[in-house]
Amino acid sequence: MGQMNRRTVRDLRRGNRSTLLRQLYFQGPVSRQELGTLTGLSSGSVSNVVGELLADGLVEEAGSVESDGGRPRTLLRVAPGSGHLIGVDVGETHVRVELFDLTLTELARWEHPLTPGGLEREPEPVVGHILTGLDAVVAKSGAEPGKVIGVGVGVPGVVEQGDEALVHGPTAGRDAVPLERLLRTGTELPLFIDNGATAQGQAEMWFGAGRGADNAVIALIGSGVGAAIVTAGMPYRGATSSAGEWGHTVVQVGGRACRCGAVGCLEAYVGAQAVLDRYGRRAGGVYGVAEGDAAAAGAGAGAGVGAAAGVGACLGAGEDQQAAFAAIVGAAGTEARAREVLEETAAYLGAGIADLINLFNPERIILGGWAGLLLGGRMLPRIRAATAAYALHRPYAQTEIGLAELGPDAVALGAATLPLAHFLATGRAR
Repeated sequence: MGQMNRRTVRDLRRGNRSTLLRQLYFQGPVSRQELGTLTGLSSGSVSNVVGELLADGLVEEAGSVESDGGRPRTLLRVAPGSGHLIGVDVGETHVRVELFDLTLTELARWEHPLTPGGLEREPEPVVGHILTGLDAVVAKSGAEPGKVIGVGVGVPGVVEQGDEALVHGPTAGRDAVPLERLLRTGTELPLFIDNGATAQGQAEMWFGAGRGADNAVIALIGSGVGAAIVTAGMPYRGATSSAGEWGHTVVQVGGRACRCGAVGCLEAYVGAQAVLDRYGRRAGGVYGVAEGDAAAAGAGAGAGVGAAAGVGACLGAGEDQQAAFAAIVGAAGTEARAREVLEETAAYLGAGIADLINLFNPERIILGGWAGLLLGGRMLPRIRAATAAYALHRPYAQTEIGLAELGPDAVALGAATLPLAHFLATGRAR
């Protein structure tokens, strides 16, 4: 009985520590008195736990404010330098590693490009790049390895959580890749592995366009298409953690072939490579324009981000997929074929978003990812109109559709929130 009571007291103190730390992180700087109001904890409990956090160096004083008729109140906040977080984005075209302080201020970055479909995208080379990046950002930032709270890794595909994290990537033809075990051969840092869209979705909910919402979908559109589904403030994962594979819902029966092996998937119409493929087919060549349109497209090139005539040049010169996609988006105002492809893309995307609204009834749909932001930046009114045409009227009227706020390369930032969430839940840096 005594052992049970000791465990209960210890768990209670751990819970109080986590509760106060979360309030300090998301609401700080705040005073001890405000912490009591925010958490409902007694002044004695607040004082004891704050004393522990100060002694551990996780919390620091951050000035003071005047109080009504009494002494100034000391403000408290989470100490930014008391720990570090690393986020890894394993994308279709790159491996990016970023190191942050506890307030998610970036301190160092390392990136290695990947050739789509190349051997470098096999598990072993990718693991080597991640490990190289970890060493690089720690050395560049001067961070002490012992103060790194953890490494979050965002990957495409389904992440099966268990005794070890296994990654299933149907679009890459891989199944049950033991990514955590492979990384363990080169690092002792705590590892947290999850789907990249889910990780970025958590960041948008905490710090970006999802703040204040309890039910939202954060759509991530790049080379592939995924989504983070948040219900009642928590990510919805499904029975085997594969929820959110929105890109592989069918929008056209008997339609275009998708990388996953099925046909008619949303990704086969709105993913960046799919848009480039459709543009090339409509042009009658590979990422080119018909001769009669070349002059008009070229005339638009000097006026903006680049005309559709530049798409072939981008890819022919070995430039990345993003440059080619941006060229099509930039050409939509002057070149008929680019405009037609983007209009069609917006229609398919609207149908896909309507499915999300009809199924999940979210407060917000947040469009993110580098391709999603490029497309949404130009076509958002058209996307909203297409969504309205396919969604049930009432849930559509109650849903906001907007753009992500954390930028086009926020997967690494989202991945860093994975060890951050563990830190806030446990109240301890390691």
